[in-house]
This record gives sequence, C-alpha cells and structure tokens, in this order.
Amino acid sequence: MIELLHTASLIHDDVVDEAYERRGSFSISALWRSKIAVLVGDFLLSKGLLTAVENNEYDLLKNMSNAVKEMSEGELLQIERSRKMDIDEETYFEIIRKKTATFIASCTLNGACSAGSDAEILKKMYDFGLNMGMAFQIKDDIFDFQPKGMLGKPTGNDVKEKKLTLPLIHALAKSESSVQKKILNQVRKSRTDSSALEAVLQFAHKEGGVDYSINKMNEYKANAKKILSGFPESPYKKALEMLTDFIVERNS
Repeated sequence: MIELLHTASLIHDDVVDEAYERRGSFSISALWRSKIAVLVGDFLLSKGLLTAVENNEYDLLKNMSNAVKEMSEGELLQIERSRKMDIDEETYFEIIRKKTATFIASCTLNGACSAGSDAEILKKMYDFGLNMGMAFQIKDDIFDFQPKGMLGKPTGNDVKEKKLTLPLIHALAKSESSVQKKILNQVRKSRTDSSALEAVLQFAHKEGGVDYSINKMNEYKANAKKILSGFPESPYKKALEMLTDFIVERNS
C-alpha cells in the first residue's frame, strides 16, 4: 500500500513540476505526456487504497489517507507561495511537514499499528517518523545548493522552478530589502540564465543559508534519535538509528 501510494505521489509530482527526469531516468510524463501520467498515478493510488480495503486494514488505510490529504495540501500551499515568492521559514517548515514528513510518519505509524502497539507507542513512532521526514527533506533541499546535485535532479533545479527552500529563505531573511529584490529577480531569470542561477547559489552559501539548514537538519535528526532512545535495545532499534544517520549522511 505504502509503495503504491508513494509511487503515485511521485508521478503526480513530476506532472505538477513539469519534470522530465526522475532519478536519472525519463519520467512517465516525459515519455507519455501528462494526461497518461495523471491517470497512471490515479490507478496506483486506487490500487494502494484497495490493498488495505481488501485486507480489512482500515486503521492503516485511515493513517495513509490522512497522509495523502496532508501531502496534497502541502503541494497546493507550495504552488501558491511559489507564485508569490514570499515563503518564510514558518511556511517552509509547514510545507515540508505536509509534503514529506507526514508521509514518512505514516509509514512508521503503520509499522507500529500493524504490530498491535498501544496508543503511546503509536504516538512515539509517528513523532519519530515526522522528525526523520523533516531531516530527510531538508537534506534534499541542501543538495540543490551543492556543486553536484542529486542523481536525476541537477543542482539549482528548485531555484529554476522558483521554489524557495530553507538555504535561500534564511539567507534572504538576513539581507536588506534591496538585496532581497536583486536575488529574487535573479531567481526569476535562473531558468534561462546560468550566471543568475550561480549568483543565487553562491548567495545562499555566503549568507550562511546552507550552514543554517545543516544545523536545522541535525536538530530534527537528534529529535528522532531521542525518541528512539526510550525503546529497549534490539536489532530493530539499531536499524532505525542507522536509517536516521543515513538520511543526513547520504550523498544522493
């Protein structure tokens, strides 16, 4: 169920973002255009939901349906604010909480739910996934400002799509209004002007936006591991600790 819904969300994301690549391969919308991509995404979404219904796993279905609702709201909020280019830190964290963190939280919640855990454990595992998801998305956003971007996601791709993420948001917040106007103008030109794109990326580094983002990412990582520390030692706890470390240490 989770894998089907996740894949559906990625297919729909590529349509919304008009992205032609996904992890180094052509996206479905690039191969067969957006109409077919939307229908394929809808098909996978329905198959994922039916997987839960057919197995009478209504609690798991409720958890995942809430996540899908949050993800949709996050995407709409990001589109609205990206058009106006007025995203502040509070809005940014709300967007990534809805778009990414709630999905990962629903995964960790459903794992505990499927094992018959009590309400206290369910809450802890949801909070663990939420913090891990926040760290994951901030790491992804940091990649956009590195010399080499993610596989299938070139450096500066978010900037070219006028998506303001934490490194740039923080750098802009520290700057005078005249500088903000100049940088935002370069963001608007970055899709077709490589020098404008490079200026934006350098600005985020110079004004401490990237370092600040790394610190925030590590805060969420620490929060996630603190939640895990309350559980008894086991191979499963160790695996989740390693996963949390991997999320912030990965290079792609």
